[in-house]
Amino acid sequence: MYSTGGIADKFAPLVRGAEARMNGPLPAAVRFWDGSELGPGEAGQASDTIVLNNSRALTYAVSRPDQLGIGRAWVAGDVDLEGDLYRVMSAGARLYGFDLSVREKLEALRIAVRLGLIKIPPPKPPASEARPSGRLHSLRRDREVVQYHYDVSNEFYRMVLGPTMVYSCAYFDSPDDSLEEAQTRKLDVICRKLDLKPGERLLDIGCGWGSLILHAAANYGVEAVGVTLSERQVAMARERIAEAGLGERCEVRVQDYREVPDGPYDKIASVGMYEHVGSSQLDRYMETVASLGRPGGLALHHGICRMHSDEQSPNTFITRYVFPDGELHWVSKVAAALERSGQELRDDESLREHYALTLRHWVDNLAGNRDRAIAEAGEERERIWRLYMTASALAFERGDISVHQLLAVIPDETQVALFKPASPLPLARPSFLPED
Repeated sequence: MYSTGGIADKFAPLVRGAEARMNGPLPAAVRFWDGSELGPGEAGQASDTIVLNNSRALTYAVSRPDQLGIGRAWVAGDVDLEGDLYRVMSAGARLYGFDLSVREKLEALRIAVRLGLIKIPPPKPPASEARPSGRLHSLRRDREVVQYHYDVSNEFYRMVLGPTMVYSCAYFDSPDDSLEEAQTRKLDVICRKLDLKPGERLLDIGCGWGSLILHAAANYGVEAVGVTLSERQVAMARERIAEAGLGERCEVRVQDYREVPDGPYDKIASVGMYEHVGSSQLDRYMETVASLGRPGGLALHHGICRMHSDEQSPNTFITRYVFPDGELHWVSKVAAALERSGQELRDDESLREHYALTLRHWVDNLAGNRDRAIAEAGEERERIWRLYMTASALAFERGDISVHQLLAVIPDETQVALFKPASPLPLARPSFLPED
């Protein structure tokens, strides 16, 4: 490890001692606001350099010694990176679980005091940090947090998502597929899993910008209703419906799933929705879906699940800057709630690798439109999306998280409890990929 004097030399003994217990060298060099550097190997050899633009970068970290402190510094622009964000975050993943000793923490505190990094009160969080209020998962609070994330800018999302405007993982035949090809295939996979028929009523819970209901109405002849809490999504979805000439078969509403009054629906799709529900509401959510479906109809539940046992903190970068009140469940918990509602689970498909590929496309789209994205949504939002999508892609690749599509049959309360009639599904699971 090297150090070039100045502030870097003050931290060098601490880092050198910690590095001896790390599983490998530092993931990147660090340049301080006085121009001094410390890093792995010899000076000038590091491929990536983390740049601390001012002392507030470390003050954020000292005041919140967790990912939220570093996240605040990143969003505020106090921390930058010269190099490849994927490479640095991937290398840094091996430090998960690493902690400084008590002696090292005391030494870090002493250095922070000498450098004047401890401020009372601490610096305010960046303006874009979410501050939801009210009872958790009340109708009003859920509307507030959904609008925080989705009402950023329709044009910003168009730059990131591309022309399909689908904000969930695509379905790839090959890594060489274009994002548009893979997203269109995903819409078709959902429609075919639901076995949509002309004239059926389809409900899309969390419909986004209307992509699924447009695809289903145009290609499968259904009568489709989409609900979302984002007013900007609804405005754009209605424009797209009018442009497609599907106004008689498609409707979108600003409406919570708990407020939908006009069931039953033959088929129900819920894509990227149960992550927003929360553990306390998961049973109610599944019961609501069951009550809105036609007995014997089908429901598809698509969402991100966690694959580790760590309890989630409300003070992560994701919960403060991306998905306030969001919560990832184990797929077993989702399936258990589904079955308690009376729905019969018939199929589960993991799309983990598909989401990693999708996110890499989105990160590339954002990078290619960076100046326009900043002009449209602000520099803080661009930095938030760049970090969160990169981190999410790596999390899917490592297997920290996954995404599951669960297909279920809506219960028929008129049937004898122990009698299950023949399923409306085909005997063989259909292939959703092109034939050779």
